[in-house]
Amino acid sequence: MDRYSRQVLFAELGSEGQRRIRASHVLIVGCGALGSLQAEMLARAGVGALRIADRDFVEESNLQRQTLFTERDARERVPKAVACVARLREINSEVEVEGRVLDVNQTNIEDLIRDCDLVLDGTDNFLTRYLINDACVKQAIPWIYGAAVGSYGVTMTVRPHETPCLRCLFPEMPAPGSAPTCDTAGIIMPAVATVVAVQVAEALKLLTGNVEDLHGAFMQFDLWRNEWRSIKLGEPSPECPACASARFPALEAETGNYATVLCGRQAVQVTPINRGRLNLAQLFERFSAVGEAQANQYLIRLRVDGYELTVFEDGRAIIRGTEDLVQAQTLYARYVGS
Repeated sequence: MDRYSRQVLFAELGSEGQRRIRASHVLIVGCGALGSLQAEMLARAGVGALRIADRDFVEESNLQRQTLFTERDARERVPKAVACVARLREINSEVEVEGRVLDVNQTNIEDLIRDCDLVLDGTDNFLTRYLINDACVKQAIPWIYGAAVGSYGVTMTVRPHETPCLRCLFPEMPAPGSAPTCDTAGIIMPAVATVVAVQVAEALKLLTGNVEDLHGAFMQFDLWRNEWRSIKLGEPSPECPACASARFPALEAETGNYATVLCGRQAVQVTPINRGRLNLAQLFERFSAVGEAQANQYLIRLRVDGYELTVFEDGRAIIRGTEDLVQAQTLYARYVGS
């Protein structure tokens, strides 16, 4: 317990709080700026088990704000979940850490959260946040929303059936392009760190049973303009399909592929639904015949006709060089198959 002695001295936690932290299991969805710092803080706090799900690989532009990654990770294009797990095991070998290199979607979200005590939002898109929201409300698992762009940040703690959920506040998902992104507004590390500090503080309160100390608000700030705003939350909305009617639109099954524009990347991710694993060795041979192909044990990259396709074993592809969803689907079908 010496490792956590300063944390145990904090009266609101104590030895019993540390025991509860050690017994907890947390899922972090997304391992970018928010998720990597969440993971580090929770690992250092002694959370018993961390599951980290992320679909992406490390790039040089990540290093300005994504704390667990190195230049070597970027050069080797290591999946973020893999790099994150390696670093966390060096930070705290007592924590059971599991990395999942996958796109979180309606086919896997419920399995990912099923045995968890808490879910933290480390994503950069509302599609995934509404998936997290609906799955957590359905299974009565608390989750903590967070977002950062520019010098602005926002966070909210959701306790299903006790507080409003994301759908209660925003019944419809924001339209693509309606909100600033790191691609259009940039981002500074202090905004990321502030959001994560609040998220992890709330997480420790939840995991140790100190629910009376939760902030109970939709919190917003702008560090550059020195603005802080906190809107107190009431009860779940009687018109919310998830909270009031046990209907979960984000969890409805789909078939085929879906595509999403990736924040700050001039790229589109194409995700097949209900598709088996790819044979990367065979795909590498095909790619080598049509363009410049490179591979590691996790993915294959093809450069062809001014585009770059990075394909993962689960069938996902990140297609750089376009933000046109139809064009990305066409390139996927042409080079990977439908």
